[in-house]
Amino acid sequence: MAYETALAVLADPTRRQVFERLRDGPRPVHAIAAGLPVSRPAVSQHLKLLKDAGLVEERSEGVRRIYSLRREGLAELRDWLDSFWDDALLAFKIEAERRHRQTKGTRNE
Repeated sequence: MAYETALAVLADPTRRQVFERLRDGPRPVHAIAAGLPVSRPAVSQHLKLLKDAGLVEERSEGVRRIYSLRREGLAELRDWLDSFWDDALLAFKIEAERRHRQTKGTRNE
């Protein structure tokens, strides 16, 4: 399942930092690596894993590679996370209706 791969790839803190730096738009490797406590080659390796997981895409611009978020890659992960929210909302609705019936029943007595 793609969401499992995405979760595994994003479990690494440095990789998450690399991923988050793309939030504001496409960037070349040197801009992504600036200020990170790892080398550019290490950032490139993190980007490769993110790309393999479908979370990042790259394009060539001359000799530079420009990386950007692949929003479609987040769709399955988001759908999976949203399913928990849907379950929680349904449980809340059921409980609220149950309490409403109980309160309504005690007022009619």
